[in-house]
Amino acid sequence: MRVLVAMSGGVDSSVAAALLVEQGHQVVGTTLKLWGGPSDSGCCSVADVDDARRVAGQLGLAHHVFNMSEEFTAAVVEPYVEAHGRGRTPNPCIECNRHIKFDRLLARSRRLGFDALATGHHARVVAEGPRYRLCRGADPAKDQSYVLSMLGQDQLSRTLLPVGEMTKAEVRRQATRLGLATAAKPDSQDVCFITATGGRRRFLADRLALHPAMVVDGSGTELGAVEAVELVTVGQRRGMGHGPDGRRHYVASVDVPGRRVVVGPAEAAAVDRVGLDPASLTWVDRPLTGGAPVLSQTSAHGRAVAGTLEWAPDGPVVRWAAPERPVAPGQTVALYDPARPDSVVGAAIAR
Repeated sequence: MRVLVAMSGGVDSSVAAALLVEQGHQVVGTTLKLWGGPSDSGCCSVADVDDARRVAGQLGLAHHVFNMSEEFTAAVVEPYVEAHGRGRTPNPCIECNRHIKFDRLLARSRRLGFDALATGHHARVVAEGPRYRLCRGADPAKDQSYVLSMLGQDQLSRTLLPVGEMTKAEVRRQATRLGLATAAKPDSQDVCFITATGGRRRFLADRLALHPAMVVDGSGTELGAVEAVELVTVGQRRGMGHGPDGRRHYVASVDVPGRRVVVGPAEAAAVDRVGLDPASLTWVDRPLTGGAPVLSQTSAHGRAVAGTLEWAPDGPVVRWAAPERPVAPGQTVALYDPARPDSVVGAAIAR
């Protein structure tokens, strides 16, 4: 099988490439040039390209750099800025997977005659006859099924995730065994276009007008102010102060046009449902019907909460049995199968 491996310059994709070579596939490595601005973190720096090229050389692979910076800016960066301007909290890494890696890159791999695209994600593609399941990775602490939850049958049929059956410790042991240059390289943790020195505030301030806003409680009593309402996230507790009883405040809602942030104690901010944007709803395989039980996960390493998928007049809703911390609009809600809790069934963006 001819396989194109997306090599980010990290240990996971390095080992993914090495395993495919050991399995006898015809492997070619590629690294994407996505962000042309300043970068001191994430997975898109010049050093990462060099690391990927070095590992490809160790494995005897051809290595190419594909410039997709224009597509990345249009599909990921600009929507990220626009979303913050509306008081939403987007997940750019998921949108990069959706629009770049498993759309543009996958399409290019097909045009170039490759049978499959491989990445170093910690998740599993399980074939069941002609259909495919997207499942959690073997290492619960590193599972990345959440960030791949928008994938469907067409993408899964051409996707290989070689390290999904391994723990992170096993990946590093393999890298050490093979003498790969990335064996001890730390994991990437940050958004590639947000620098550690400037942070999200600096990045957005250069591209978006930031506005102060009043902080009020549920009754409308003014409690203070924030310098930039566009940087406040639903569910946030940092910087929101405490009530008279000493309990921490959480953000219940963000109103950018009204320059208003509503806060309250945990139980006041909690909700029993999350609305899903119907236009963003995707299914791994067959769609669920109203009333179907689901497990919903609302962050990369959050816990999966049991609920029911319902179809409300304004769009689909996941309703929970008990109140939960509110989900910030713009965040992805991954849906798992309660009968097979490791299996993703779909995903949507919270509205």
